[in-house]
Amino acid sequence: MFPVSITDERGVMLREFTADDVDAVLAVYGDPKVTEHLSFEPRTRDQVKATLDSVTAAARVEPRTEYSLAVVHGGEVIGVARLAVDTQHPGQSSGQLGFALRASHWGRGLGAATVRLLLRLGFDELGLYRLWGARSPENVVSARLMTALGMVEEGRIRGHIRVRGRWRDSVVHSILADEWQADQQR
Repeated sequence: MFPVSITDERGVMLREFTADDVDAVLAVYGDPKVTEHLSFEPRTRDQVKATLDSVTAAARVEPRTEYSLAVVHGGEVIGVARLAVDTQHPGQSSGQLGFALRASHWGRGLGAATVRLLLRLGFDELGLYRLWGARSPENVVSARLMTALGMVEEGRIRGHIRVRGRWRDSVVHSILADEWQADQQR
């Protein structure tokens, strides 16, 4: 599926990245406050450019398994959204999602809108059965957001990733297609 462009009723949009998005993504991935709970340390402009080069190339691979998308609101890129389709178990129809927004846009419901759009993309557009996300155990805002959207906390992966010189656990949340559909009918 290329190109992706999906918008909600508030005007939050997910779209493909362009080469012009480097500085907007740097405002997300280069910010220590934003990356505090992510699986990597703040990135440089060169690292962000390399990331965008990689994800724009991956967007055209068939079959597409990587959906790294710009989060746009008010005409500007305010974040990054990602849905990665599981390729280790073909036919299992699951995907991992994640997102990050500029700190100046936190607390406005834009994170929830972004995750809803990722759920729409995964379930309604791609026909996946299970979507999941992992968070830092200390990221209580993310825990509340995923729970509010119907995602169930499944458990903790101990020593999951190494970041900032130490091993960190991750907490996994998931939602199934039938749970998503039932929620959409309410």
